[in-house]
Amino acid sequence: MEPNKFEILKSLLKADRSYRRFDETYIVARETLIQMIELTRYCASGRNIQPMKYFIVNDKETCNLIFPLLKWAGYLLDWDGPVKGERPTSYIIQYLDTSITKNYLCDDGLHLQTITLGAVAQGLGCCIIKSFDINKLKEILNLKDNLEPLYIIAVGKPIEKVIIEDLDSKEIDKIKYYRSADGTHHVPKRKLEELIIS
Repeated sequence: MEPNKFEILKSLLKADRSYRRFDETYIVARETLIQMIELTRYCASGRNIQPMKYFIVNDKETCNLIFPLLKWAGYLLDWDGPVKGERPTSYIIQYLDTSITKNYLCDDGLHLQTITLGAVAQGLGCCIIKSFDINKLKEILNLKDNLEPLYIIAVGKPIEKVIIEDLDSKEIDKIKYYRSADGTHHVPKRKLEELIIS
């Protein structure tokens, strides 16, 4: 019997969470990161101009330079990010090639989720990070001026449990993710009936 593709996709999406704590002894192979980026070739692209480019980091020295540039989990005010031993062992940096276009429409988001779904399918986890020191990143990597960094994807083997919870429609202001005492990361999501306009 052929597997239900819709259910497979749904299970991948449910597992595709923002993971912020990783097994730092597990090194993600460069080839695995390349395979994840390859998936973006099959994404739709506004006007089909395909302006996204990627830089892979999976050596310890460069990872150590990038980590201090990142801001982690804005809602967790008492947490400064993963401690030593729980940090990502690789990063994929998404760039806009401004020599192609300055308006990338929705290409960035399509690619980001495709990469993170590819990670989950290989037993890995990611965290998409928008808040980082762009100028210092440019200085560290010294890439051409036409490459504008958009997002940094932290990649690794997750060591934290992340669960989705239905958001009570009477408490729609409680959208902030949080951690319980046992370290479980909770992510409230609006219920399906709230998403459909009738």
